[in-house]
Amino acid sequence: MYELLSSIDGYVWGPPLLILLVGTGIYLSGRLGFIQMLKLPTAIRLIFTDNADEDGDISSFAALATALAATIGTGNIVGVATAIKLGGPGALFWMWVAAFFGMATKYAEGLLAIKYRVTDENGEKAGGPMYYITNGLEKKWKWLAILFSIFGTMTALFGSGTFTQVNSITESLRNTTGLSSQLVSPILAILVGIIIFGGIQSISKVSEKVVPFMAGIYVLAALTVIIFNAHNLIPSLLLVFKSAFTGQAAMGGFAGAGFMLAIQSGVARGVFSNESGLGSAPIAAAAARTNEPVEQGLISMTGTFIDTIIICTLTGLSIIITDAWSTDLNGAVLTQYAFSTIFGDIGQIALAVSLVLFAFTTILGWSYYGERCFEFLFGSKAILLYRIIYVLMIAIGGYISLETIWVLADIVNGLMAFPNLVALLGLSPVIISETQKYFAKKK
Repeated sequence: MYELLSSIDGYVWGPPLLILLVGTGIYLSGRLGFIQMLKLPTAIRLIFTDNADEDGDISSFAALATALAATIGTGNIVGVATAIKLGGPGALFWMWVAAFFGMATKYAEGLLAIKYRVTDENGEKAGGPMYYITNGLEKKWKWLAILFSIFGTMTALFGSGTFTQVNSITESLRNTTGLSSQLVSPILAILVGIIIFGGIQSISKVSEKVVPFMAGIYVLAALTVIIFNAHNLIPSLLLVFKSAFTGQAAMGGFAGAGFMLAIQSGVARGVFSNESGLGSAPIAAAAARTNEPVEQGLISMTGTFIDTIIICTLTGLSIIITDAWSTDLNGAVLTQYAFSTIFGDIGQIALAVSLVLFAFTTILGWSYYGERCFEFLFGSKAILLYRIIYVLMIAIGGYISLETIWVLADIVNGLMAFPNLVALLGLSPVIISETQKYFAKKK
């Protein structure tokens, strides 16, 4: 089963999907006049604007924090380390490329989330790919919306939302404190249950407090590592650019992993981290208090900037600048080693705390994503059932062997992208038209 799933995973995350993901970003970037560069200052300013008198359930900042809660996670610590180990320092360069074009994709997702959102039976805003596919494209494309919702529910219940994150938390705590996984996961389930049964209001309140705090602490720690190794910064950056086109990698010595491996590992891990094009973030964006789709699109694209251009870059540079990437270590242990070169054992503990917080907020963010997908499939009366199942999945997470689950999570995560990217390309005239009208009005 594991070998079969690994083969499927290799195909799903192979060149076709990566080309489609990056290609969509390149196309949208060109048609939108590279909005991610020209309008980034405007986007950052809009984050802190609360349109209290406009439609929506939560502030734009809370919506962004909820989306970041789901994206800033193990991908920023484990994913970056794995990419650099496999594809060499050059993988970081290809992460930047994927993130740059991914910002245009995320902008389009946020715009469509607001334009095509609906009000559900509970009076809450519901949106995301399943709604902009159904309401934006012709009715004959509804099957794509159903597919997206199925894959989204599976990712939340069996992958990125539960088992993989519970595993990250339990492993981290067991390694640093010796606590049993079977003890941690039920406690975790109770904490998550208290929050998610309060709905998006409760999830967003926790996210807006925890996400800035955890990101701030992590950024500060990573910057300290880089500052203490400032003499290696320029050589490390030169190595990143040089090996991006030569494929120099640590695995298998320095013979090189090949140009394509550097691209594939960098792009795949970058997309896995910031989720641009996967269709998850617009589900949170749809709840934002705003009547202007373009403004939410701009706010949404800052999520990719924060996640990859800032946090993943700091992780990657910490690993490269300390020469940790050339050791025999991999994954979270590799990042821990880089931090420990400056902070010693305290660095390992700090990173463990960061990993726990990152994974915990990812659980919260994905609980909401899965809930909206489940509601689209079965109606608002099914929300309570979904929340119960979600909490139970977390409770049993500490008892499950995850080798196969990680691969399954990767597959359904990737499969979410196909319906979403079809919708983005199909609705690109709407995205371009809305953008042009908004900025013409502003002028």
